Amino acid sequence: MLLEKLQAINERFEEVGQLITDPEIISDMKRYIQLNKEYKDLEPIIEAYKEYKNILDNIASAREILNNEKDPEFREMAKTELDELLERQEKLEEEIRILLIPTDPQDGKNAIVEIRAGTGGDEAAIFAGDLYRMYQKFCESRRWKTELVEMNEGTSGGFKEVIFNVVGDGVYGVLKYESGVHRVQRVPQTETQGRVHTSAATVAVLPEADEFDIDLKMNDIRKETFCSSGPGGQSVNTTYSAVRLTHEPTGIVVSCQDQKSQIKNFEKAMKVLRSRIFDMEYKKYLDEIASKRKTMVSTGDRSAKIRTYNFSQGRVTDHRIGLTLYNLSAIMDGDIQEIIDSLQVAENSEKLKEGVA
Repeated sequence: MLLEKLQAINERFEEVGQLITDPEIISDMKRYIQLNKEYKDLEPIIEAYKEYKNILDNIASAREILNNEKDPEFREMAKTELDELLERQEKLEEEIRILLIPTDPQDGKNAIVEIRAGTGGDEAAIFAGDLYRMYQKFCESRRWKTELVEMNEGTSGGFKEVIFNVVGDGVYGVLKYESGVHRVQRVPQTETQGRVHTSAATVAVLPEADEFDIDLKMNDIRKETFCSSGPGGQSVNTTYSAVRLTHEPTGIVVSCQDQKSQIKNFEKAMKVLRSRIFDMEYKKYLDEIASKRKTMVSTGDRSAKIRTYNFSQGRVTDHRIGLTLYNLSAIMDGDIQEIIDSLQVAENSEKLKEGVA
């Protein structure tokens, strides 16, 4: 029963509330952070529970009046109130079922976004640059902070590869839907015959791992420094500020040369390295979910084609949910919220059908 489930959650909420004031818990930073996050995650459910309990009490009162009251005016008032309460109860129960859907434990985290040019040569690099701009604009609209980590510019514009951090509330839970292959169909700037070409870029969105998520040993990391370089190989500075880190056990290599300070580049590179190593374990969790779900909304294979941007027809199609929109220019300017909302709705509907909640 829904009420019993909510009562059990409320008991846990009160228990966590007491734990986070315990000096022993406060001294264990990892445990304290985990419990604080759990408390914050439970708050919206508890607010809904309080309203739901109040509605059920009022429904019982209204029914009691209808059963015992003889005055027609009182009875009519009680009937009107009961109808309104029953309607609100139905809507609230649906909202609560959505709230009770287990969320990805990483949803509240910041994200690291990696965009790489795929098939299509120079045009793929230009498209990767277009996607980078699209995400920059979208993040601005959400008031999220973006920070460039590494970029490798294309010969005709755009990027062969660009990596950036996104910092804000619940960033990963929103941007995770962008992981996969993005395909573009248009006449490239480099095409003289006016023919439509198909090119692609891959987007990987990783939850940013913090120090408590992974025990990274410095003995396992080989650090190299080199001079930063800009387009065409020109030197950005003459000091060895750029940093390359190699994680020996996994072979993962991360470079960062965005900052003039070697320390800042090292910190940024460590953040990406930590997240990539964490992502290897996290992907096992995603694969487990994938095996249980028929339509891969957010957790699908990152090599899967997820979206097509057709410039000649001004349309964007998300292949996971069969959504087609004819506002390409607005989308390329960062207006992707409608797509993400549709993906979230589809995923929640899928989870409800599975009987998760």
